[in-house]
Amino acid sequence: MVPISVCIIAKNEEKNIEKCLAPLMPYGFEIIVVDTGSTDRTKELAAKYTDQIYDFEWIDDFSAARNFSLKKASHNYILVLDCDEFLIDIDLEAIYQAIEEHPRDVGMILRNNYYDSSGKMNNSPERVERLFHRRYYNYVSTIHEQLIDIKTCGTYYGRYDIPLTVDHVGYVNEDDALLKKAERNNALLFKEIEKNPEEPYNYFQVGQSYNLISDYENAYIYYKKAFELPIHPEQPWLPMLATGLMNAMTQTGRATEALEFFEPRYDFFANDASFFCNMGNIHLNLNQPLKAMMEFVKALQCPKSQNAGSNTYIPYYNMGVCNELLGNLKDAIPFYQKSADYGYPLAMERLQALGIH
Repeated sequence: MVPISVCIIAKNEEKNIEKCLAPLMPYGFEIIVVDTGSTDRTKELAAKYTDQIYDFEWIDDFSAARNFSLKKASHNYILVLDCDEFLIDIDLEAIYQAIEEHPRDVGMILRNNYYDSSGKMNNSPERVERLFHRRYYNYVSTIHEQLIDIKTCGTYYGRYDIPLTVDHVGYVNEDDALLKKAERNNALLFKEIEKNPEEPYNYFQVGQSYNLISDYENAYIYYKKAFELPIHPEQPWLPMLATGLMNAMTQTGRATEALEFFEPRYDFFANDASFFCNMGNIHLNLNQPLKAMMEFVKALQCPKSQNAGSNTYIPYYNMGVCNELLGNLKDAIPFYQKSADYGYPLAMERLQALGIH
């Protein structure tokens, strides 16, 4: 069994720190907590679970704090978590086996991102890179830090899924808290843009910040700027940039522009369920339900998606919508039911509105 160190950075996380650390205790991980200047009880509460708590003077650099935590670990294999990520499922034996099979690659956990939308709690699952050998990898970028291969200084490395799932509650906040988070992130990102205006990743992340607070107009502006710069086709965040821009265009009444922009790029993204779902939404906005239906069928046919809902309950629900728009209510109901089987709230609400229980 390969020993693993869990590395966490924290600041004023007294409401989350125990929910993060307590579920880790049964598995024998070494736990490293690096505090970047808490003024609440974060360190006091963390001390219930580990004696390896270190102070790091905050220098507006998340990667510096992350890399400091890696140096404090006793083991080479590192599992990185955030304080607002709570372990809910793990198969440790399978993880050890996966490490043996992929000693040089990066393991990806499943993260359930919970967020409020129109007064309802939603979940957007995704895979994120979190398990790696510290001699091969470390972090770069002051904000929205990226894991890079130390030898190549690139993000083009092998990835594999590991059976570890966390619930992420960082997006479940009051509007003021989300706004402050977006403002903090963008302040750091704009500094990075001043230093390196030709780096598309920073524009992408500014767009993500605006998307977080539903400012789709500014999200559109910065996503589009990122696309206007040279981007290596293997960048792992490129599909997220595409779907982010597509959503921002749809939300701001630019469905026609979105179609014109992405149709020439269609083949490049045509292995991603989220892309197909967004193309379907664009066609729905243009009142083209048959074309939309074709995109949602393609999403269902994708064997794997970083956003798990994009090849299951989201296309099923939207195929129900397409059938309703075509006047085929009888055909719509089975799709709503399939979506509801996954617990999708919109599908359950639609079935209830139709009097089906």
